[in-house]
Amino acid sequence: MAEAEKKEELEEKEENLEIDPKQQEIDEITDRYKRVLAEFENHKKRSQKERDNLYNIILTDIIGNMLPILDNLENAVKVETKDEEFKKGIELVLKQFQDTLKSKGVEEIKTIGQTFDPELHEAVSSIQDETKGEKEIVQEYRKGYKIGTKVIRHSMVVVAN
Repeated sequence: MAEAEKKEELEEKEENLEIDPKQQEIDEITDRYKRVLAEFENHKKRSQKERDNLYNIILTDIIGNMLPILDNLENAVKVETKDEEFKKGIELVLKQFQDTLKSKGVEEIKTIGQTFDPELHEAVSSIQDETKGEKEIVQEYRKGYKIGTKVIRHSMVVVAN
């Protein structure tokens, strides 16, 4: 019986030896698969981030080029005219333009009454006025705009004190 048990043990060891290389190969293939999958996921994330950055750069550039048109429309609305229908038409175009910019995340930078921030504002002049706070913006020459935290165009302002 001892011989039969030894023979049985040897057969089990041989089977285990045959299974071990196959299991090892399966483990290696599984490991490679997991690594390739992780690399692919990282590539997808990186590509999406690059696309988003490119979109934001292009959007910022296009909107930056359109801001002088917006300025001109705002100035046209301020001009007195006898033709009220013409003025209403200009106001409608201005409103549509502003709504379109707003839908793309464009915001006007707040100025008058705010504290001067060189990240958002460009000081073109300063005045002494004791009734105003230190570095308080008192006048705006040109509106500034931003998308999120990215400034498209700085506001041109006059700062007190």
